[in-house]
Amino acid sequence: MLYHLFNFLEEQYQFTGASLFQFITFRTGIAILISLVISLLFGGRIINMIQNFQVLEKQRALGLPGEELKKKTPTMGGIIIIIAILVPTLLMANLTNIYIQLLLLCTIWMGMIGFLDDYLKLKRGKEGLAGKYKILGQVGLGIIVGVVMFFSDKVTVRMDAEQVEKYNYEVISEVVDAQTGEISYNVKTALTNLPFLKGGSFDYGDLLFFLGESSQHLAWIIFIPLVVFIVTAVSNAANLTDGLDGLATGTSAIIVTTLGILTYVSGNSIFSEYLGILYIPDSAELVIFIGGFLGACLGFLWYNSYPAKIFMGDTGSLTLGGIIAALAIIIRKEWLIPILCGVFLAENLSVILQVAYFKYTKKKYGEGRRIFLMSPLHHHYQKKGWHEVTIVTRFWIVGIILAVLTIITLKLR
Repeated sequence: MLYHLFNFLEEQYQFTGASLFQFITFRTGIAILISLVISLLFGGRIINMIQNFQVLEKQRALGLPGEELKKKTPTMGGIIIIIAILVPTLLMANLTNIYIQLLLLCTIWMGMIGFLDDYLKLKRGKEGLAGKYKILGQVGLGIIVGVVMFFSDKVTVRMDAEQVEKYNYEVISEVVDAQTGEISYNVKTALTNLPFLKGGSFDYGDLLFFLGESSQHLAWIIFIPLVVFIVTAVSNAANLTDGLDGLATGTSAIIVTTLGILTYVSGNSIFSEYLGILYIPDSAELVIFIGGFLGACLGFLWYNSYPAKIFMGDTGSLTLGGIIAALAIIIRKEWLIPILCGVFLAENLSVILQVAYFKYTKKKYGEGRRIFLMSPLHHHYQKKGWHEVTIVTRFWIVGIILAVLTIITLKLR
């Protein structure tokens, strides 16, 4: 809103200082500050409000240290995160940008699913929204993201004339460089970046090579189900990771900071050409949203770090996971998710392996056996006697290492 207001003032009245709002770095910095102010200053008041309504965590008896202390901790703190993301984005971002619109939708959509799940848990005990309905909501969002990314004329990749002619992509618009006079084109394509490979890009339509010339137009058959899988998997993995004070919040902050770097270089024609990655016009605007996301996580961590004064609940964890998945898809870096979101992946896999092995051994031996002392993975280390702070700190360190590896892949081809 402020972005549009100052643009109007500059165009109509040559308002001094309004040009600052043309700089993404300036608006991103302001977005971080606004989200920090909201989460830090108003977070305490929201926590008191939640506590007054007796919205308290209902802990299961798992035999873990500190369980009793967590029983009276307020939950649904994800509301703080969502507000701290939405407000600076609405104020500082270009709201006509398709990618900003898509992420605002993701935030509200996943926030509503998580809120409903938390609300039903309060009413029914530990049983929240039925799993099939939660998955249905995640699948619905994945379909929307996939359809917009594949079919919208506002979602493009910039290419030179040689590439367009070689691959016969659909041209949406022509762009003339004001300095060199060179012509490039914004095209619709199912291209994505692949780590470690020379050339660095891959078209999902190539998997349908047997369909001949129709393969590019029918790539949605592969692309949309993949997007659905990614959104569902990452949001659920973030939800599973939210089991210790500050674990999901800090890990998400590390991940989104890395995504911010990847987004900035993908939305910059010079950096993207130098790094050999796809240049995505208008995607740099997402850095402002990411700034709000980062500030929201850091501000919430003030209250969520050990000993937590509030938990984010599914309201927060599903939202964080859904946003991270959508961001990676939008900037066409979804194949970096297994590296960048390695902590989420490990938590998710620990549950899958534990359940699968237990069922297999029960069927084979008549008694279920376990790989881990308890899943998700962070509870395994709790059972081994590690202190909660130690586990969270070490998981953060692993997250930082994975983030650095993700950045390195930009040149490791």
